[in-house]
Amino acid sequence: MYRGFDRFDANDPAAMSYMARSGMMRGSAMRRFDEYFRCYPLIMAPGSERPELNYGSKIFLPPSALQKISQLHVQWPLMMELINGEKGAQTHAGVLEFVAEEGRAYIPQWMMQTLQLDVGDMIQIKSTSLELAKMVKLQPQSTNFLDISDPKAVLEKAFRNFATLTKGDVFNFEYNDEVYEVAVLEVKPETEKMGVCMIETDVSVEFAPPVGYVEPQKGSGTSTPRSTKGGLPSGGLMHPQGTMAQSINYDAIAPNATAAAAGARAVSSHFLNEGHKLNAKKGARAPTPKPTTPVAGASTNTAPVPRRRTNGPMPLRLHPNKLFFGYEIKPVKTDADKEAEKENANKPHFAGQGQTLRGAVKRKGEGEDKGKAPEKKSNEGRRLDGRKA
Repeated sequence: MYRGFDRFDANDPAAMSYMARSGMMRGSAMRRFDEYFRCYPLIMAPGSERPELNYGSKIFLPPSALQKISQLHVQWPLMMELINGEKGAQTHAGVLEFVAEEGRAYIPQWMMQTLQLDVGDMIQIKSTSLELAKMVKLQPQSTNFLDISDPKAVLEKAFRNFATLTKGDVFNFEYNDEVYEVAVLEVKPETEKMGVCMIETDVSVEFAPPVGYVEPQKGSGTSTPRSTKGGLPSGGLMHPQGTMAQSINYDAIAPNATAAAAGARAVSSHFLNEGHKLNAKKGARAPTPKPTTPVAGASTNTAPVPRRRTNGPMPLRLHPNKLFFGYEIKPVKTDADKEAEKENANKPHFAGQGQTLRGAVKRKGEGEDKGKAPEKKSNEGRRLDGRKA
């Protein structure tokens, strides 16, 4: 005999159908997926090895979970809330495949560390809904992250494997055979779940200084060290050149160096070879001309012997990803500098009194005699016989 059904019995299909028709199941609590599984790392999942799945936020669930989810009115894309009740830790993840063994869930290794789980521990997994991410603030866990030349492009590729991000997560990704760990410090929009959806959304990323990063101290701008009691200045010795300039001996190859200038003049000269006279000396042997007829088995195209440069500035051979800006800074001349140069050019040069190198002492009377003009002799004529005319 059919006695009817209890309207509020969640285990009775007739009661669930009645509640769905009457609109009493609009709340998400009655239609939420909530199960317990034993968690294992993704590297233990059945099938071929896929180590790249460890660098994401997607998990494997058994086929029975898909059957239960299909009977519920859940929001897609499917988001799951992972809870470790013993440690009070939680995070969020997406579902990649339903291929796990019954009673098991496979999750990434970094997610197990975030939830403080060991292999085989029980974990609670619930279906949930998350807002689309607008902003996330990240903090690299090592200064090696600064070696990435284009972090924006690298993170865009890494986030393709992430369905969610939660505040407090410390996820990782692989780049150039190196694994980088990044902590999530802040997410927006902020909700009680502190998680956001990373699927099909535009996210602005902010960075906090990496763990262990120290700001470089700004110098005082002068090469004169401050005097201290111990004899060494604070901060160590100050060198007139940087370490790179010292390691490559920049003084010898600088453009204004003597050796570099001499080498440049030698390279630009057109008279480096020995001279030859047009009229050769007798008895001198003339060079034997080479035969113009090709000889069998011999090649007429001789490869030119490369000459080694022994003069001029040598090329800089630096380490990879190193730049050296060693040229001197020549400031642009202002109008005041040009006017000062004109004034210096108009001033008379070599206007001082000459000095003798011997420095001999003048005798008495020599200066006076030389200073007086020679007396002119009278123009009176004389006769041959000696009488005055």
